[in-house]
This record gives sequence, structure tokens and C-alpha cells, in this order.
Amino acid sequence: MNITKKDIDSLNAVVTVEITKEDYSEKVEKVLNNYRKTANIPGFRKGHIPMGMVKKQYGTAVLVEEVNKLLQDSLHKFLTEEKLDVLGNPLPKNEMDIDWKADNFLFEFDLGLAPSFEVDVTKKAITNYKVIADDKMLDNQVKTIRKQYGKLISKDTVAKGDEVTGTFSNAEREIEKQANFETSVITGKKQLASLIGAKVGDTITFKTKGMFADDHDNQKYFGVSHDDAHGLDIEVSLKIEEVNTREMAELNQELFDKLFGEGVVTSEKELKAKIKEDAEKQFEQQSDQKLLNDVVESLIENTKFDLPNEFLQRWIQVSGEKPMTEEAAKAEYERSEKGLRYQLIEGKIRAENNLQVTFDELKDYSKTMIKGQMAQFGQMDPSDEELENIAARILSNEEEVKRLSEQLTTGKLLQFFKENAKLKTKEITYEKFIKEAYE
Repeated sequence: MNITKKDIDSLNAVVTVEITKEDYSEKVEKVLNNYRKTANIPGFRKGHIPMGMVKKQYGTAVLVEEVNKLLQDSLHKFLTEEKLDVLGNPLPKNEMDIDWKADNFLFEFDLGLAPSFEVDVTKKAITNYKVIADDKMLDNQVKTIRKQYGKLISKDTVAKGDEVTGTFSNAEREIEKQANFETSVITGKKQLASLIGAKVGDTITFKTKGMFADDHDNQKYFGVSHDDAHGLDIEVSLKIEEVNTREMAELNQELFDKLFGEGVVTSEKELKAKIKEDAEKQFEQQSDQKLLNDVVESLIENTKFDLPNEFLQRWIQVSGEKPMTEEAAKAEYERSEKGLRYQLIEGKIRAENNLQVTFDELKDYSKTMIKGQMAQFGQMDPSDEELENIAARILSNEEEVKRLSEQLTTGKLLQFFKENAKLKTKEITYEKFIKEAYE
């Protein structure tokens, strides 16, 4: 057997595999002998079938199977030993031309080779948002808590800030929807004026156009479809069934203990500090995800290299469960090219900076995760044996291992970018962060 590689250019090569009769004949004879012992052919006793008849009936199929096994094993070994970084899989070049009646065979495969490139995470400055909970947010959160833990007091007449329960209806549009809402959700001045002063049992009529700040509320309160909710301009009736005002809960020790446990918070100042701490931890997760997305986009944009485009399109065309047309494969490649580029970039970063995930790291990570989940259910101090047993069960699940590995890898990459990328920190409120980062 002889295997050679010919470079077409830096991204494409052809591997030629020459297989001679000496390479496969012994294996083929062995399989045919086993067939002779076990095959059932009418007119012959098992084990007494002439070898000529066995070869005539099974010879070509066995030859093809054994040569293909030898071919795949040899090709895989060659690519591994030569340390060739290939994209996709080798594509047969001359499979339709093989003469299976010959003694010797020559197979050719096209290879798509990974490009050579350098990654520079400092090429472009990336904004690293530090999202803070400002006084306005903290005041609103305290107000929300006081309302949530306050008391509902039944009323007869609607006033600003009250909670109203009633049924919206419109016979023509088949609307019959019970809803509960605060008067503050109604931003239309005329509609709000009609509601204020109405009594339990009254039925009042509204124009839906401009009734809410967001048209999606039409879907929520009237039960119309998403498409119909946009620009809805009809009349609806509201029969008022219940009116309540919410008496705000007092900021006292009883409330603090109910929220955070006995003695953890003892004043409004400490309450706001705790809210700020918890909120900013959540903001950090969103900020980290934004940073990761921005670094990835920057790396894709600023790391220039060519790909074996034609080869990859051909590979996509034939590698799925069903072959694609040339046009469909080209479209699929265009959709996936960006992701492929980042896979190569990420792979290089991980390899050059030793960011691989080890089994011990995976086990420790799963135990930490388990411990956190158990704490939520009041098990604050599980034994090492418990953690080991649960971790072992989790790590025996292939899907769980994949999911946890991806989380760990993402965490390592994020930390690497924080330590090595060119970052400019920007302190910003959550409200402004949402507008700036996503709008």
C-alpha cells in the first residue's frame, strides 16, 4: 500500500491511496472461507459448497467491503500521523471509475485544509459594560416589594393606581376576555378618563387605538392574535367586576425577615444595599454575555483568512442524510461560514492558551452546581459522598457532559478575554445598558 499527498494550494490537497492485491487478499480469503462454512445454498450441504461458487456469489461484495475497510483505516491513520488539520471529511474523487475486477486499486480524495492565521484579541477595543443599579431603580424595586407584600382593600369606585378586574368584550371580533390590570397600564388619556370614577358593575366603552403604550398589550388584555394586536382600532366594552387598592407594606423588621431571613437586613438602607448587590450580580451575567458576543463578532471581523470554499460547499452537498442541490449547498454554506470561522478562531485560542476542559474540572464544576441546587432546597451542607454520587450520575449522561463542558469552556474563554482583550470599561445604568447594547 502506498499513500501520498499532493498540495493543490495552501487550502486544498489530493490524497492518493494505492491498494494492491497483497494488501487485501488474505482478509478476503478468510471472509470467503467463513461464508463457505456457514452459507446456505440450495443443493449443497452446509460447509461443502465449492469455493468457486462462493466466490461467484459473494466474492465482489466481500472484496468491496474489505478494501473499503482497509481504505478508511489507512486514510484515517495517514491523516493522524501527518497531523493534517482537515475541514469536513475527505471527498472521494474517482469512486465511479474504480474497476472492482482488477487486482490493484487507486483511490483519490480531495482534502480541504484548515487555514493558517494569527489571532489578536487586542486589535480592536471592546466596551465592557459595568451595569449599576441606580437610585431610581432601587426606589422602584422597594416600591414594588411594598406593593407585592401589601394588602388589597376592596373599593366601589376606580381611582388612579387601583387594580381593576373586569371582562373586555366585542361581539364582532369575538372578544370575551377577563383581565386584571392597574390603571397605570392605560396610557390613553381619554380611555383613562373614562375609567377613573367608574363603579363596580358599570360597563364602559373604550377605543383601543392608543389605549396602551405597547400594542402587544392588546393581545394580553383582549386575547386577540399577535398580528391583530398591532394597530388594533376597534371599540371594546369593559364590565367592571372588582376594584381594589393596594395598601403598601410597611418597611419593618417583619418584612425584612420575610424577604431575606431573620436579621440579615435591619433597615431600608440595608434593604437597598441588598437589592443593589443582588441586581448587579444579575446584570453582570448579561454584561458578560454582551462582552462575549462583542468579542466574538470583533474576532470574526478582524481575523482574516481564506477558506476552501468550493470544497466545503461540495462537502455540505453530500454529507447530510439527503444530498443537496448545488444551489442549496451554497446557500447553507453562506449561512454557516461565519460560525465555521469562529470555530477555527476559538479552537486556535483554546489550543494556544491551554483552555481545554479536564475531567477533574468537569467533576468539580458539577459538584459546585449540585451544591448550589441543594442549598435552594435547604440542604446547606451535603456530604462529599452525596456530591460524588450525584456527580457520577450526571457525568454518565453524554448530553449532560456536553452541556457542562460547553458552560465551562465558555467561562474559560470569557475569563481569557477579560484578562487579555483590549477592553474599555463603561459604567452605565441598566435602563441605558438595554438601550445602548440591544437597541
